[in-house]
Amino acid sequence: MERVEAHQQLTTLLGKDLRQLADQLGINVWKGEKKDKGWAGHTIERFLGLPRNSSRSPNFGSWELKVVPLKPTRMGLLKVKETMAITMIDPHEVMLKDFEDSHLLNKLRKIIAVARVFESQQETRSLLHSVAMFDLDDPNIYQQVREDYQIVRETIQNLGFDHLSGTMGKLVQPRTKGPGHGSTSRAFYARTSFVAHILGKGHSIPLPIQAD
Repeated sequence: MERVEAHQQLTTLLGKDLRQLADQLGINVWKGEKKDKGWAGHTIERFLGLPRNSSRSPNFGSWELKVVPLKPTRMGLLKVKETMAITMIDPHEVMLKDFEDSHLLNKLRKIIAVARVFESQQETRSLLHSVAMFDLDDPNIYQQVREDYQIVRETIQNLGFDHLSGTMGKLVQPRTKGPGHGSTSRAFYARTSFVAHILGKGHSIPLPIQAD
């Protein structure tokens, strides 16, 4: 599916409840008492006709889909709830590949970012707030992401994979990913300020329209 067509389809969901859509499409939000953290993304993928997969390539071929939660503030606005996972870090691959050939660039080059409103851990409702198309074509942003990648690459080369830290990177950081606090797997994450930029918003975002 072309990105423009997907964007058009997704705009029909603005203000709609993704939790209801998940039920309609047969997406399991809960497995017993455990929540599937990726349920919203799986719902959007199913809506667009994409089967679930774990490929490291962009999930729609030439572009990547990301679903981002927003949370309300006391001031009656919304802000990005958390950092956004981009792609896993394979240390051998990162050492071998320049940024221009990396999975990180491949995932960030062309994106559709879908923002949803996170209301509670129970996920009884989640309104779709906005849909944005993002291209990594701003020279300054591109260069900063490249520098963040290079910090990770040089750290792996000179000190080792275990020396990666979430304090690294201005826009993209390397962080642990996986179950439990003892996880050794790491992934590239977009910091919340970068996620807000991808959404085309500042840190504070107007509240969404209400669902029917």
